[in-house]
Amino acid sequence: MNGRRRLLAASVISIQNFNFVYPSCQNCFSRLFLDSERYSCLKCGCSGDAKDTSYRYRLSLEVADAHNVFEVTVFGSCLDAYFGVTAKGLHRYIEEADQEPDRDASPDVLVKAVETCFIGKKFVFGVKVQTRRGI
Repeated sequence: MNGRRRLLAASVISIQNFNFVYPSCQNCFSRLFLDSERYSCLKCGCSGDAKDTSYRYRLSLEVADAHNVFEVTVFGSCLDAYFGVTAKGLHRYIEEADQEPDRDASPDVLVKAVETCFIGKKFVFGVKVQTRRGI
């Protein structure tokens, strides 16, 4: 398969999952295997102390233009401006909120904020279009 990039102007219909950050390999951006003391990347073999784990945004959306509906996943620091913090900062905030007994800062608040920020809004997405050779 060969990939090329295109621009897609579309409106967000829904958020597809609510895990907005993931532990990310600094070398290849793959999801890390993480335990209480160490992290490791199954793709490139990178490893290190869990306290040094990097995090990356991953926002899965259902979007529509005038003719079609698409599933789009937005990765990386381009989302810093929307969340107002880096992915590592948001992860830290979520962990701290999970440890607070009164839980005013519940995950539902974050989900509602993301839905309010994105659903119904139009964005221009840079997407990779997959084409098959020989078909």
